[in-house]
Amino acid sequence: MLNKNNFELRKEAKELMHRMTLDEKIGMIHGAELFRTAPVERLGIPALTMSDGPMGVRQEFEPANWKSVGNHDDYVTYLPCNSALAATWNRKLARLTGEVLGAEARGRGKDVILGPGVNIKRSPLCGRNFEYFSEDPFLTKEMAVPYIIGVQNWDVAACVKHFAANNQETQRLWVDVKIDEKALREIYLPAFYDAVQKGNAYTVMGAYNKIYGEHCCQSEFLLNQILRKEWGYEGVVISDWGGVHDTEAAVNSGLDIEMSVTDNFDEYYMAEPLKKRIEKGEISEKVIDEKVIDILVLMKRLHMLDGERKSGTYNTPEHRQAALDVARESVVLLKNSKEKLPLSPEKTKELLVIGENADLMHALGGGSAEIKALYEITPLMGIKMLLGGNTKVTYVKGYCQDLKEENKDKNWQADSLENGGGEMESVNRADEALTRYRRLLREEAVMKAREFDQVIFIGGLNHEQDCEGNDRADMKLPYEQDLLIEELLEANPDTVIVMVGGSPVEMGRWIDRANSVIWSWYAGMEGGRALAEVLFGRTNPSGKLPESFYKTHMDCSAHAWGNFGEKETADYAEGVFVGYRYLEAYHVEPEFCFGHGLSYTSFVYESAELIKENGKAYVECQIANTGKMDGKETIQIYLGPKERTVDLPVRQLKGFEKVFLKSGEKKKLRIEIEGYSENMDVWAGSSLNELKMCAEKKGEP
Repeated sequence: MLNKNNFELRKEAKELMHRMTLDEKIGMIHGAELFRTAPVERLGIPALTMSDGPMGVRQEFEPANWKSVGNHDDYVTYLPCNSALAATWNRKLARLTGEVLGAEARGRGKDVILGPGVNIKRSPLCGRNFEYFSEDPFLTKEMAVPYIIGVQNWDVAACVKHFAANNQETQRLWVDVKIDEKALREIYLPAFYDAVQKGNAYTVMGAYNKIYGEHCCQSEFLLNQILRKEWGYEGVVISDWGGVHDTEAAVNSGLDIEMSVTDNFDEYYMAEPLKKRIEKGEISEKVIDEKVIDILVLMKRLHMLDGERKSGTYNTPEHRQAALDVARESVVLLKNSKEKLPLSPEKTKELLVIGENADLMHALGGGSAEIKALYEITPLMGIKMLLGGNTKVTYVKGYCQDLKEENKDKNWQADSLENGGGEMESVNRADEALTRYRRLLREEAVMKAREFDQVIFIGGLNHEQDCEGNDRADMKLPYEQDLLIEELLEANPDTVIVMVGGSPVEMGRWIDRANSVIWSWYAGMEGGRALAEVLFGRTNPSGKLPESFYKTHMDCSAHAWGNFGEKETADYAEGVFVGYRYLEAYHVEPEFCFGHGLSYTSFVYESAELIKENGKAYVECQIANTGKMDGKETIQIYLGPKERTVDLPVRQLKGFEKVFLKSGEKKKLRIEIEGYSENMDVWAGSSLNELKMCAEKKGEP
């Protein structure tokens, strides 16, 4: 970042702006290509080049259509999704992820990387949940801020998105969010606030949806009143691709750059239509002057105008190691009731692996989060790599996806503005041939499960369900997996169940019978290796759930109280009671609670005391690893009112810290609590289900 304050930068930008023609200014505030604005070559001002996405820099497309350039120089490091990153509860890994993404974006010649997504997981059915961190605003912002700082360390702008209350894909272009301002400010805005205030995010992306009747990308309320005036934001605001619908509303809002998915660049609302209205005197040119200044300041911060810019790099061994480090800590051990895990590599002479997700690659899917990965280690490959030739690994598919014919010459994004921009999936009835084929796959898997001592099933979701433009109809496992799992557990009760996905699934049909259950995610290019290491004890699992795992979607407040997926409005009637806040207040039992995650070792909290010093509050606790294996534990701190009223959550996450302890080791930690006051109780523990009240330490100043 330049060693100058914002006033000086804006002064220099203003002087440069005054040398520009109207056409040159107009060219800078709308897309001239699918991912670029127009340069001003005579003044040495380059185009602003952007790219998706949150899990790695996206492949190169032709300038004016969604056709891959087709070269082999745009393969990149495939990073774990934001849900996986959030499951680490590790701020250092969030910073590391941002550093990798920033270096690779710069290495690929990008100026803005379109992420991170910090939208709250209001419903488990949202198709883009895998791109987001959590249902909880505190965990989201604590992971997002270091991520943004890491990205921007490489002279690349992070673009925090989608501002705001963008929590469903169904009719995402037109759905109008009805929400009380208390819930908006306490649940849906804090991560954006910290992103721009603490993370200093250079750019913000508007959302597709409406809020209070205004499209977010041209919202007077969101962009002018809150972002610009209340928060004092002076960075660049970019529309989502196709999120602008009116010239006057857009130009008078805090929006700086309009982007879209179509190739009629001169017809964008902030292109020729704007120029004509300026020439007619209907809109003042001074309005776009401010937008151009914002963009020029951004370019100065990124060293785009002075030749002192970092060069970046991509596909380095260090980046691949970072992807592995994150993937390792993202794996969540949900259940290990008979302590069958970890498995012994030395004792495993034969192993049966079942499930399509064992051998399925996920990188090139999910919508704009798709990644052209340099490689991707599947779970099956990771298991075979770890075990080597002394173990005979047999694989059978067990189930299969719906069989669809795909037009490989057609990119989904070209049509992404049709039919309201998104829909809820229909519950398809498989045809007779597919049903028969699945039965044959299932019968083969169950028969073999009887023959093996050790069986691992790897199933869950894929990017047919977790995908931009798509919401799930319910939380049920697709492709008749429930039936397969039930029969596998009947045939071999010790079958290890592994789920892969970006959102929870119903487990009620088999969870009580399963002894060992692991949750993985779209965990990047090294995800299969990381999962294998957890299965066989090379890595002690330390992931914690960043969201509640409901028994069914109707246990979620967005469905029990509000509505989701409606064509005209999304009524956030649940208010602040999102995720665990609802479950605790209304005594709804989840399948697995927020913050849950087991280890192969055991941790004991020997003390937890509340300390108040110099106007701040801390929890000081001593934790011991009483098991036989080194491991990491996350201490979670919650605040709740001493005298609760019905409009307040029981408690809310307000602090956490992850710590490594060798077997037998003890450590004392001091964790700062955000927002403490004297009328609050404080709890500490390893998850919502394992909290203890903190004793107040006496005699402190």
